[in-house]
Amino acid sequence: MHSEPTAYFLTWVTYGAWLPGDARGWVVYRGGWRLPDPVREREAAAVMTENACTLDRGRRLAVEEQIAATCRRRGWILHAVNCRSNHVHAVVTAAGVTPKRVRTDLKAWATRRLKQVDAKRVNWWAERGSVRFVNGEESLAEVVAYVRDVQDRQCAPTRSVSEGRGAAAGGGSTHLDPAAPDRPR
Repeated sequence: MHSEPTAYFLTWVTYGAWLPGDARGWVVYRGGWRLPDPVREREAAAVMTENACTLDRGRRLAVEEQIAATCRRRGWILHAVNCRSNHVHAVVTAAGVTPKRVRTDLKAWATRRLKQVDAKRVNWWAERGSVRFVNGEESLAEVVAYVRDVQDRQCAPTRSVSEGRGAAAGGGSTHLDPAAPDRPR
């Protein structure tokens, strides 16, 4: 028997903010964490079609407002959202909806909102992003606290938070780099 997670912890970065090969390490789609690769990073930068996207305060607020509005329209519960200059975190409960669909919808509506401010920019976000399942009320409280208050610190405890494809991590606390959720710190 499979039960739904309590919530999804979604993260995505702005366009050009974390390229393949990045010095901080990087994630290959369906391939896991990789060590820095300066050649790969230069190659990725060379094929970018516009400059890296950095969101100012007004754009960050617009993204947060749009995510809240999208969740209300869809009937999803938005536990927390925090748009930073180069990434977004959202914690959402969306019963019966895949996390990929939630993330795709949030990114699409945020893009529409941002295009009202800057119609010239084409690429606001990197492809895909991170999805982690949040299992249980204690883990939900920890993730919400991280998104709202703690993410400026180096690491945040995230017990019983798992990647979108597996079972919840058991026992103790693990420390994860939030911008690269597959990589333990």
